[in-house]
Formats: sequence, structure tokens, C-alpha cells
Amino acid sequence: MIDKEPIIAVGLAENLESVSVRLDGDFIDTKGRPVPPGVVSLGSEEITLTPVNADRDRFSIEATIGIDFHWQQNETQTFLGRLRLVSQPGNRVTVINDVPLETYIASVVCSEMRSTSPPDLVKAHAIISRSWLLAQLEPQPPRPTERIRKDEVIRWYDRQAHAGFNVCADDHCQRYQGIGRIDSAEVADAVGDTRGMVLTHGGKPCDARFSKCCGGVTEDFKTAWGDEAVEYLVPIFDGPGLEMPVPPLTEERGLREFLKNPPEVYCRCTDERILKQVLNPYDLETQDFFRWRQELSARQASDLVRKKLGVDLGRIVSMQPVERGLSGRLKRLRLVGEAGSLVIGLELEIRRALSESHLYSSAFVVDTKGPDDRPDAFVLSGAGWGHGVGLCQIGAAAMAFQGVGYLEILEHYYPGTVLKRFWK
Repeated sequence: MIDKEPIIAVGLAENLESVSVRLDGDFIDTKGRPVPPGVVSLGSEEITLTPVNADRDRFSIEATIGIDFHWQQNETQTFLGRLRLVSQPGNRVTVINDVPLETYIASVVCSEMRSTSPPDLVKAHAIISRSWLLAQLEPQPPRPTERIRKDEVIRWYDRQAHAGFNVCADDHCQRYQGIGRIDSAEVADAVGDTRGMVLTHGGKPCDARFSKCCGGVTEDFKTAWGDEAVEYLVPIFDGPGLEMPVPPLTEERGLREFLKNPPEVYCRCTDERILKQVLNPYDLETQDFFRWRQELSARQASDLVRKKLGVDLGRIVSMQPVERGLSGRLKRLRLVGEAGSLVIGLELEIRRALSESHLYSSAFVVDTKGPDDRPDAFVLSGAGWGHGVGLCQIGAAAMAFQGVGYLEILEHYYPGTVLKRFWK
């Protein structure tokens, strides 16, 4: 067990030809030479810049957030800790930030949510982000990345080991957008109160997944991430009771009723005051996260499949659910075209195959416009934003505003786990 705060290597950017860095404070380079404040242009050569005063000196770079998702954008971000540039083939460079874990966690919490979030939400999120990170540092058994058969393509998009650093800074791991997000003494205090606290199961740190909005029921680990069962990452009803919807959301009629007449669940939050307090501005731009609708013409669907999957099925004429998880999220979907058919999965592969970026989730039903045997368009009606496994961020925020404490929030989303303090 880790008994002291580790230093985390975070990949801020990869495959760059060069990078412009603004230094605010005094740094020392690899050879021990002082580097004064100001803008420094760095090429593909390896270099390490170490702050003279770790608590004060910082650096800023231009970063891309939400890569490949619908909120992708660029912004300038500021970081504490050491800056490393590691050379890559083709005269490219990777930008790495070596930073104390607790500093990293404070930034993650304020990047995933907003620094004005209620303390119990901040505490819960700090604990799960810390737990998830430590779980990733544990030796990981090899997992498949894809299974391709004649009429089926299954791909896993779980976190694979990064070359040269522990975690990346974007949604592929968890958001880490620098110290500029930490603009509240209250959030710093809340994170500090949980220092070293980790969710465990069987004595090991929990792989505490989370997503923005489950849509009313969280999802099983196996639907989104892998074939193995994870006892604390199981579907739960995201409301005060624990009874799952009837008929189950694995059935088409059950999911349609659930979409049309959603129950009162924590993540069914329409209070703009709450949302503005817990969501960063780029997340606020997505207002239809609980229930959503997207229409694709037959041509758009066919072009997306060809572009994203590298398979030409001709004009798409049908989208048929094959297997769903208990949140209604599709694990496998059959695409039928005039030139053939293909079953695809898992959850994220389905989302990326039917959108220029990603669908909000795979918890959707399909209706058509035009002739049944050759539709003009497909209408996807869905629930939730993200894979739905583990903590639902909007649901947890609503719970905190209702006075639910962080321990109860954790117990709700991660049943059977034990909270332990690894370091002080």
C-alpha cells in the first residue's frame, strides 16, 4: 500500500513539434542553469525545468481540452511542479508535468466540476479521483483492445498505459486543467480534509469510474469497459430508493417508457442555479444531457460508418439493438446496410461510430423517418451523458445540494467499498 504522497507524471500534450511556455517565477534547467521568467520556445530536444520555489513558481502552456468530444477547445493553462519535455520519434515531443498527487487532485476536482461546488461534492470527487488514480498505478493485467470477426467488431477503449507518464490531462483519464481552476479557499479546504483518503475494495484502491450524467440508472463495468465483473461498479437506480425500473431497461419497451416518462432521480436536475454552481462554462453549453435527441440522415449514417469504422455497408437501412446493459446503454448494436451488416460494440465504439465527435451516451432507441425498408433518416432518442459507470456527477451534485454527506454519496455509487486514509 502507498503510505506517502507520490509525485504523479501527467502528460499535458503529445506529438508536438515545439511548445511555447510562459514561466512565472524562477526555474532551473536540466544542467542546473537558471531560466528566468518569461516566454520560452522549446523544440523537440529533451529538457527538464524545475521550479526554484515549488509552492510559488509556475508555468503556462496552450492546451486542448475535450479532445474529439463535442466541447473540444483550446485554452491557456497554468501548472505548478516540474516541466519535462521528452523526445519522440519524428522530432516530436511530449510535455509532462511532475506534480504532487494532492496538487493534481485539487486541479482535477475543479476541472471535472467547478470550484464553487458544495463541499460534500468536492470531498466525494476528491476521494474517487484519488482512488481511480492509485488504481491505475497498480500493476494492470493485460486487457484486449479489440475483437474482430467477420460480422462483428468489438473495441475496448479502456485506459491503456501511457508511454512515459502515469496519466494524461484530458477526459481519456480525468480532466487536469491546471491551478487556474482552483480559485476558492473553500474547495482547497474540502480537498485538504480528504487528504490521503481512498476508496478500497479487498484492501486495494477502487477503480472509481465516474461520468457526467447517468440518465437515471448507472451502468455495469462490463457494458462499457471490460468483460470482468467489478463488484462495486454495478447498476444502481440514481434516486432515493434502490428499486430498478420495471420493465428492465434491457428491454426496448422498458427503455422507451423510461425515456418518455423519466422517474424522479438525482441527475434529473433542471435548476440552473445548481448547474451554474457545479459545471464549468464549457459543460454548461450542453443543456440536454439528461434526455437528448439526434437525427441522422441515411447518407450521414452511411458516411459516418465508413469514416469511423472503415467499413462500407452501403446505405444504412436499419440499426438493431443486440445487447443492452441495465441502464439501457447499448453494449452491441447491429448496423444493417444495403451492402452488408455489422455488429459493433462496446459502448464507446457505438457512440463514436454514429457521430462526428461522440454521441452523449449509448442509452438510446432508434426511430426512422420514411419507408420502413429504406428509411430517409434515423432519430436517436437517448438518456445521459457519458458511459454511466460509477458516480454520476450531476446526481452527486444534486445529492450534495439536498444535504446528503459525502460518505453517503460514496456509499450510494460504490456499494461495498471501504474508505481508508493512505497518508496524512
